[in-house]
Amino acid sequence: MYQLKNKIGILVLGLTVLISCHGLEELNENPNQIGSDNVDPNLLMSTVISGTAKNVVGLGFGDMAGVMQHTQKDGWSGGHNSYDWSNDSHSWNGYYSLLNNNKTLIEKAEADNLDFHLGVGLVMKAYLFGMITDLWGDAPYEGALRADEGVDFFDAVFDEQKSIYTGIFADLTRANTLLSQSQDAYFSIQSQQDILYAGDVSQWRKFANSLALRYYMRISVKEPGLAAEGIRRISSNPQQYPIITDADDDANVDYVGASPNDSWPTNTEFDTSPQGAYFRIKMSATLVDALQLLDDPRLGVWANEIEIPLVLEAGAPDDYDEEIEGERHVSQKLVDDHLAIVGEPVDFDKEYVGLPTAITLGPAFNLKKEFNQGSYNPHVSQLNDIYKAASGPLLKSRLISAAEVHFILAEAALNGWAPGSVEQYYNEGIQQSLNAWGIGDSYSAYISGPAAYGDYEDIMEQKWIASWSSATQSWFDYRRTGLPDLQTGPSAKRAALPLRFYYHIDEIDNNTANADAAINKLETTPFKGEDTSNNSAWSKMWLLQGTNKPY
Repeated sequence: MYQLKNKIGILVLGLTVLISCHGLEELNENPNQIGSDNVDPNLLMSTVISGTAKNVVGLGFGDMAGVMQHTQKDGWSGGHNSYDWSNDSHSWNGYYSLLNNNKTLIEKAEADNLDFHLGVGLVMKAYLFGMITDLWGDAPYEGALRADEGVDFFDAVFDEQKSIYTGIFADLTRANTLLSQSQDAYFSIQSQQDILYAGDVSQWRKFANSLALRYYMRISVKEPGLAAEGIRRISSNPQQYPIITDADDDANVDYVGASPNDSWPTNTEFDTSPQGAYFRIKMSATLVDALQLLDDPRLGVWANEIEIPLVLEAGAPDDYDEEIEGERHVSQKLVDDHLAIVGEPVDFDKEYVGLPTAITLGPAFNLKKEFNQGSYNPHVSQLNDIYKAASGPLLKSRLISAAEVHFILAEAALNGWAPGSVEQYYNEGIQQSLNAWGIGDSYSAYISGPAAYGDYEDIMEQKWIASWSSATQSWFDYRRTGLPDLQTGPSAKRAALPLRFYYHIDEIDNNTANADAAINKLETTPFKGEDTSNNSAWSKMWLLQGTNKPY
């Protein structure tokens, strides 16, 4: 990512999220009455990029990090740990608001023959519609954002998921062509408004093609022929289809850190509560254990060591509990009581302790003395202190990375869809992830240990690890592959990980016929539970139907 000298980072430009009355027509109307004839496309570009970046972190470091067991919360944790979602949990209105701004960007770029801005608009359109269909399934696409054309578009039809992916591929192919000229062939670029790549056309072209690889792999189980053709075409012709292969080119957006709205979500500079987000969120035991087995240096970048290790004092009286030289010594009786009450054994690791998945008494885990939700626990690892800051060199919204691209190519090479060595792509994915987190010099020692390539599961495990803070992508991979093999905890809403977001009640109430048609096409699973219709987080969208994945 290009590092802006003035550290522009994520800009919060006051996007208005509107609730639709007839499908999406209110989102078709710009609240400030800005049309393509009187708007600066550069300002729209920064609005769309910043809003997208906030959404990526909001999910990938939020509920999706809980689902994929990167993190767990020990306070106010239902949506994060237990998938306690419903049809009022997640709305797509914010995405369509961004797409409305992006539509104006595209219209202005087309009217003024601004190929760079048009290419950027198409990439962001693909990114946002990709997120919508990945999260919900069928969704308004061709008819979205068109209410200004008449009442026929007030109730937006939900396009089939396959056709949305087809549109995404078409937009990204067009973007690659538009962005294929030399830098000096473009005009009206204001580098300070491009908070992603500072107006570097070649970087946007790499972003477009890397995003296409992501989506070809996304549909690879459902449409293997289409996926194989697309991946072969891109991976075998780097001159025509350049991609992101180095962490310096990652599509990352910095945080400004000047206010609560443009700061990292767990910062303690603006959220000073002892029960704030930083103190509620702990690294999951699932991830901690995996990183420890691999002797992974990223563990120390992402989490702190525990403050006070626990020591079992064999033969001590039942009520024995004493701190000696920075360690807390406890009796077997206290350990046994903890297991009976909390449902989890005490973790005596002296360095890193993660929070188990969806436990019922998270605030009491590991013999915490004060039973306060979401407060500091000296016997469990907190996030690294970098996550207390409002901004910093590692606090980025990570839209797509070189590590992800290499892991996609490793999987593709395993299928015979990309030239090159599976192991080489795998190794390079690890190298670029370590580079992205500032510890690239640890690669040689790391790859010579337990992290050495063995099989397909290794690729997916390392891709899951590398998605830290952007865990939404690992959720989509899990749905496609069933990897890593994650298990739910005792407080989970269902005994399986969710597969999608519920269609929101506003859309169901205001665009009933089209929403119902989409809901009826969803395929239920044994984990539907008490959901009264097919509109369940445990129902399968088109992408998963017939694949036997992940269950």
